[in-house]
Amino acid sequence: MLDELLGRAELKARIEELEEEKRHLERRAEAEEERRSEAARKRQEAEAEVNRLEDRIEGLEERVERLSGDETVDVDFRGSEALRGERRDEILSRLASFETAPEGALTAMVDEEVPEAVSDALGERAALVRRAAPCLVCVDDAGLVAAALEPPTPPAPFAAWDSEFRLDRSWFAPAAPTWVALVRSDLFALGIYDGDAVTLVDDIESDVMGSHSKGGFSQARFERRRDQQVDDHLDRAREAIETHLDSDVRDGSIELPDDADLVVLGEQTVLGQFTDLADRTAAVDASGAPGEALQRAVREFWTVRLSLL
Repeated sequence: MLDELLGRAELKARIEELEEEKRHLERRAEAEEERRSEAARKRQEAEAEVNRLEDRIEGLEERVERLSGDETVDVDFRGSEALRGERRDEILSRLASFETAPEGALTAMVDEEVPEAVSDALGERAALVRRAAPCLVCVDDAGLVAAALEPPTPPAPFAAWDSEFRLDRSWFAPAAPTWVALVRSDLFALGIYDGDAVTLVDDIESDVMGSHSKGGFSQARFERRRDQQVDDHLDRAREAIETHLDSDVRDGSIELPDDADLVVLGEQTVLGQFTDLADRTAAVDASGAPGEALQRAVREFWTVRLSLL
């Protein structure tokens, strides 16, 4: 009664109406946000599918081009082998010990175009070089040696005849102890590789949320939180690299020069964060705990593929 006399009943009713309208607008806003998130998700999926198809088309076109360049000649490798450690060094030593008359040994680093010197020396088997590229080709004028190696850290393309093959061990394994880092969105490991063994120096593991399947507004919030967690992890990894590279690190008999190279390996999606620090980056598939994953990454990156032409 008192509310009616004072006119408060009408005001309270109006307040309730406005609050209900506010809740309605909030629900509409949330629904709109979910719709936008779902649309963004579908757009991202469509873009990913387009990129996948474009990569597939590019790969098929490249294959067609290579097959066309082979002029339908049916040739195949005489054999192939993955070289590591002592076996790698043994093969390199054999090639390095080869000596012949002047202009009797051809060495060529082939990237995209097969040099005329290689085509002339191998004839129809030059088609194999196109398949193996990028690769380092070693061929002699008598046809006793015909091999292609895939160096992990290749030199710039060249082709030269000499009395021996031009081989630099640093193309296949570090010439001096080298910093090597493995970076994933949830793991970081830093070590020193001397060409034979890896010594773990530092590692970081971060709790990063996994996948999310609900979609809508909650998925957008989830992705923002996960992206922030990944960014924080990568910042910690970068800080660790900078700290260790600036310090005077010695581990037993391993002593690094001030200008020691840094090779960063890991997930393709995160390597871009370290290109300004690294001398070389490469995507590898290394799972497991930090020490084990770093060993696998080093093993994969410094594996040399030998193909007999």
